[in-house]
Amino acid sequence: MASSVAVGGRSARKRRPASSSQKSGAALTRTSAFGLGVSMIWFSLLVLIPLSAIIVKATGGGWSTFESVLTNDNTRAALGLTVVASLIITAINMVMGTIIAWVLVRDRFPGKALLDLVIDIPFAMPTIVAGLVLLSLYGPQSPIGVEVSGTRWSVLLAIAFVTLPFVVRTVQPVLEELETDVEDAAASLGATRFTTFRRVILPALVPAIFAGAALSFARGISEYGALVLISGNLPRSTEVVSVRLFSFLEGGNTEAAAAVATIMLVIALLAIVTLDVVQRRVARRG
Repeated sequence: MASSVAVGGRSARKRRPASSSQKSGAALTRTSAFGLGVSMIWFSLLVLIPLSAIIVKATGGGWSTFESVLTNDNTRAALGLTVVASLIITAINMVMGTIIAWVLVRDRFPGKALLDLVIDIPFAMPTIVAGLVLLSLYGPQSPIGVEVSGTRWSVLLAIAFVTLPFVVRTVQPVLEELETDVEDAAASLGATRFTTFRRVILPALVPAIFAGAALSFARGISEYGALVLISGNLPRSTEVVSVRLFSFLEGGNTEAAAAVATIMLVIALLAIVTLDVVQRRVARRG
């Protein structure tokens, strides 16, 4: 009887739910606290403090600084072109990047390793070199007979070039980790390939696709080097925000430049939050 009570007591103790302190994890050790402190200091020096300085600089002149920037026709045109072009290319990257990642993971063909290597070239290549490459191929006296320099097509082309790898590299590892057993089971139950992709594969890929899309958009609205040569920097036509910001700096108007930078920071944050909300809803419905 006593043994059964003891056994029951032990099992009861085993079944007892963990306390809140146990659920929250152990307290930081000295090593962990040191690592956290170093990480936060480094992050603050690289990100938080510079961002705070930009915001303080932009708000130093009050709302009038933002008003003068936003009411300037050239700045408004640059903002609109940059955001719209980045959104278009981001949408294209979400489709094409997923297709490229699928081909690299699921298909076998000659030159696959080379293609997998070439995808990373926009990451490794300096953006000004990318602009020179695009200008030599799509500029005056184009060897392929396609000249888009000085047009809005050049803006789309340059942003597409520098943002291509983002969706590919976020989707590819997820595809590599996906087991094909579930796909085979769905096919054996009569599901079409499209249904299998929509109901089985896509929900697993959605977070990676939108994460790559967020990175792609943020890079697109901030691009400078790849655009400055091929776009022509024509006000109200092909001038983008980064070039407009640089013109403010050249003119000594640092407050206006800081205001433009703050506006783009807000746009980037809104885009990232929006993409995160959308991907959660799509994944939930999938």
